[in-house]
Amino acid sequence: MNNVYRTLVFAVACAAMLSCGGKKTVESDPAALAEERTVLVSTAEAFTMEVPQTEVYSSTVEAYAINNIAPQAPGRIQTIRVDVGSFVARGQVLATMDAAQLDQTRLKLVNDSTELSRLKSLYEEGGVSKSDYDAVEMAYKVSRRSYNNLAENTYLRSPISGVVTARNYDRGDLYAGQPIFVVQQITPVKLKVGVSESDYTKVKIGNQVEITVDALPGQTFTGKINKIYPTMDPVSHTFITEILVQNSDRALRPGMFARVKIEFGVNNSIVVPEESVVKMQGTGQRCVYVLQPDNTVESSIVKLGRHIDGRYEILEGLSEGDVVTVKGSTSLKDGAKVEVSNK
Repeated sequence: MNNVYRTLVFAVACAAMLSCGGKKTVESDPAALAEERTVLVSTAEAFTMEVPQTEVYSSTVEAYAINNIAPQAPGRIQTIRVDVGSFVARGQVLATMDAAQLDQTRLKLVNDSTELSRLKSLYEEGGVSKSDYDAVEMAYKVSRRSYNNLAENTYLRSPISGVVTARNYDRGDLYAGQPIFVVQQITPVKLKVGVSESDYTKVKIGNQVEITVDALPGQTFTGKINKIYPTMDPVSHTFITEILVQNSDRALRPGMFARVKIEFGVNNSIVVPEESVVKMQGTGQRCVYVLQPDNTVESSIVKLGRHIDGRYEILEGLSEGDVVTVKGSTSLKDGAKVEVSNK
């Protein structure tokens, strides 16, 4: 027991000597630590240049219009005249349905027309009353409307010029709800992008944009802003901008992944090398270290703008002429002593 006691006393005494009377180390002296750890850095001067306000957005090519071709009522499909991939013109007949009911309606229309012509002559001579003539005229109009409606649903025509992208039936099938064809208009096509609300006043209808697609490397397409949606998404704080591309050569197809480059003008802004911008731990903020007259550095929180040619646009936090560190910035702290070498 005595040996254990003596060991404990000796350990406590040694700790007391180190904490109170021991030699002062570099680690316990911040000034000595800063002096010993002088950091070798390179610097650059913040300057003003014209920065294009360009943004690139991801989007998907969409058809300008999509039509589902189908009759109003179930019936037997008599003929199929086009297939998937066929380019069709507006008004072109794509399929015909069984025409038995249409033929019956045509006969009734002919009879009603004949009867109307007969009564019209008698009415003009005073042979029939106006009420009788009006009743026959109304019957004729109803027959004509029924015939036109049946004809429209027997001879199925495309309401747009486009390409057939789906065919769900064959000749002889009984139509039962699913569209017989889907036709998409691809001249022009449209794209939608969500633009930040901070750029809302910079977007104008008619402005030109540049479009590229992964499926067609090396090709660039020009589009125009066609529509600006009037409301903002409350979560993402973006608004939808619709872009129209004429696509006269039909190179762009619905579903293609695209990148849309929009120009918002040019700003005269302060820029610094990208290496000088440091992400602050724990906050996610960005800062730069500004060189002081005594060869120390102080951090300055900055607001970044565009990134262009290895430089960052600085919107807030720096003045023109400030000297910032470039190489070695990631190992710096406020008040650190530095040695400048721009070699």
